[in-house]
Formats: sequence, structure tokens, C-alpha cells
Amino acid sequence: MNLRLSILDQSPVISGHTPAQAVAQTVELAQAADALGYHRYWLAEHHAVAALADPCPEILLARVASATARIRVGTGGVLLPYYSALKVAEVFRMLEALFPGRIDLGLGRAPGGDLLTAQALSNGAYSAADHFAEQVQDLVGFLDDALPAEHAYARVKAMPAGPAAPPIWLLGSSDYSGALAAVLGLRFAFAHFINAQGGDSVTRAYRERFRPSARDAAPHALVCVFVICAETAAEAEKLASCVDLRRLQMAQGLNTPIPTLAQAESQRYSERELAYIRSQRARTVTGDPSQVRERLLQLREEFNADELMILTITGDYASRLRSYQLLAQEFQLQ
Repeated sequence: MNLRLSILDQSPVISGHTPAQAVAQTVELAQAADALGYHRYWLAEHHAVAALADPCPEILLARVASATARIRVGTGGVLLPYYSALKVAEVFRMLEALFPGRIDLGLGRAPGGDLLTAQALSNGAYSAADHFAEQVQDLVGFLDDALPAEHAYARVKAMPAGPAAPPIWLLGSSDYSGALAAVLGLRFAFAHFINAQGGDSVTRAYRERFRPSARDAAPHALVCVFVICAETAAEAEKLASCVDLRRLQMAQGLNTPIPTLAQAESQRYSERELAYIRSQRARTVTGDPSQVRERLLQLREEFNADELMILTITGDYASRLRSYQLLAQEFQLQ
């Protein structure tokens, strides 16, 4: 079908499992994705979230890349406001040296957790990503040894030096990162799984306003979609109940692992809670393989996206893997 399909893994901690087991499942799923023909495998950064095990995707990235052979491996994304642009450049230059031509650097500006944790990570100086645009420009300059001559750190070189550096993707669920990616001539990934409204307009605006850069001569857009695929639509709907409960728990401020199917099926909801669950369903594509394929191709067309990235979380690791297997078969990945 000449369609690139990729995976975003948040390393979910399912109730009854440890974070270490969740990380091990990430490595196993990456190996399966490599064999199934997925194009990229991105790892997310979250902090102090009981349901998500990975606070340092750049470290897990090295493990995943060493355990796979072909698939591109990246971050979705490094939360740049927490870090020095030079240090991120050094880390990703090292990863590129270790795994040439297989590394992606995805950047985000969200806190990836609650604001207290954000302050702890920033020694009390978290500023809600006020300097993100400047940080991105500095990072590009360090990665490409292309800081302006008048820059305070123009003489500083990111090591290990070399001609290659990974592509940069700006991640977003609003118009900010798309606009910035267009101005700087970088790649853009829209998080439909966070915000199901308006992403098509944001992504098309990114294409229209894109300014060619030394990194990318043309725009490159990706849309990341939450998907639950099963052999039947009824089974997929059943699996989706775990995500329904998880999203409700998040809205209620509960910091708990991903609920199992048994926990989701035993849950009783008020009418208000059911209304909230229904309001969130637009963020998920659920169904059998043909239904999911049809909706994903529709989203690709709406977004005018070059690639689709899939995020799947269920109440058990086996059904998560099966969802990706069914998609690979339906899209005839090689």
C-alpha cells in the first residue's frame, strides 16, 4: 500500500505488573514491530505517572535499538524544557554514532506529569516551556554545528562530531509546534490521541507555511492515533473499556496503573461519568481490521499526512501485541 505505519510506545504499566515488566514488554513489542514491518518505534517521556514506566526515553531507545535490526527508533518525545540543548545534542549524536541512520529525535514541550514533579525536575524553575523555540534553534545549531557566529556558544562543538545527525520532529496537540516546525523547516507530528479536534487544519497549515531548511527541503507530517484493533468489532469495543476507565481516572486525578479488563468490566459509572467517557471516544479508533484500516486511511487523507503512527494500550499485553499484528496484516506491511 506504500504506507508507512509506525508505533508510539508509552511503556504502560498494567495493573498487577511492575514498571520493570512494562519496560521489558516495550523491548519485546519493539522486536515484534521490527519483524512485522513497522517503520518507526518511538518512546514517550513521562514523570511520576503510575501508569507509564518510561521517564528517560533516550536510555530505553538505546536498549530498543540494540534489540532490533531494521526499524527506526526515536523519542516521542524528549521534553526539551527540562534539559540543556547541548546535552540533548550530545546524547543524540552518540545514539546516531551507535545506530547510524536509525535514530529519530522527537521533541515535546509538555510537562509529562504534574506541575509539582515538573518543578522538582527543574530545581523549582519550570517555566511552562517559555523558551522552547529558542531551545529548539540552539539544539539544531549544536546538532549541525551551525550556530550563528554571534551566538554565545558558537565555539562549542557537540560530540561525537561527524557528518550525520538524526532528523528532528516537533510534537504537538495544538497549533504551536506545527507553526514552529514550519518556520524552522523541521518535521511535525500531531497527537490526535491527545486532541481529536482541529489537527487536520494544524497539519495542513504546517504544510502551507513550511520554509525549506538545511535539514528538510519539504514538509513531512505524521499523525499519531490511538488504536484498538481486534478480530471482531465487539472484541475491540470490550478492550476499549480499559481505556475508558483509564481516561476517567486521569480526569479524576487518580494516579493508578492501567486497569485490567476485569477491573473495567466490574466498574459502575454514573451518567455524568458515562458522558465524559463518550466525550473522549473521538480520540480512539476502535474496530476490526477492516474498520480500523478504513478510519486510519480517512485520517491520513484528512491530515494530508505522510505517515501514520499508532498508540495502543489495552488491559493486557497480549491483546496490545495482537492489535499491532492485525494492523500489520491488514496493511500488508513488509
